[in-house]
Formats: sequence, C-alpha cells, structure tokens
Amino acid sequence: MLQANVPAWFEIPTADIDRAQRFYERLLGVELKREAYQEGLQAIFPGGCPPLSSGALVQRPGHYAPSATAGSVVYLAVDDVRLLLERVREAGGEVLQPLAGVPGTPVVYAHIRDSEGNRVGLASVDGTPA
Repeated sequence: MLQANVPAWFEIPTADIDRAQRFYERLLGVELKREAYQEGLQAIFPGGCPPLSSGALVQRPGHYAPSATAGSVVYLAVDDVRLLLERVREAGGEVLQPLAGVPGTPVVYAHIRDSEGNRVGLASVDGTPA
C-alpha cells in the first residue's frame, strides 16, 4: 500500500531521452533503467520504495513541455549539492540558483537547468552553513 499524502512518482520531460539519460547518469553517478513507456520511452531513477517512490525521465512527444521557467520543481536528494554543482556544466546543464540554505535546518539546495531545459532542484543535508 502506498503512503497517503507523500509524493509517489515524478516524470521529467525529455525531447532527447539519450541526451537526458547521459546528463543525469553523469551528474548523479547512477544508472537509469530504460524501458518502453506507453507510446514513448522512460529511464527510471534507482531507489525508492516499490512500487513507486521514485521517478523517470520520460519521452512522450506532445505530452510534456520543459519546466524551465514555471511549474512544479522536482528536488532530487543527493549526498552533496556542492559536489554536483561542480558537475552540472560539464554534464550539459546550467546552475540557475546557486547553493542556498533552508532557514532553521541543515538542508541546502540549488536549482539547475538540465539538458532538456527543465528546472530541477538538488537538495542535501549539510552541516556547513550555506
């Protein structure tokens, strides 16, 4: 049974799933699982709690548009936001919002633009004030 009121799945739109998969695998140092998805393709992020609690890059022409300037922001939990910000450009992305802290918590985050033009958040717990 899925837990109520918590995110269960996310989908990040792609125009070129090969490019997007290379971007995220290079940035995060993980392997995404590619499979057919309805009339398109998806590359699933590792982790989560089956059957959901993860997400995927999705290529379904006409179904999604990049979220570079508006809409929801998906935050990916990572070990060290600072380290990943160093990799963003070499992976083919751009830093949109530099490292910032969440007041009263040890959480730091940043926003990036991925290879497909999506705004994506990166977040980690960090004992060093941002």
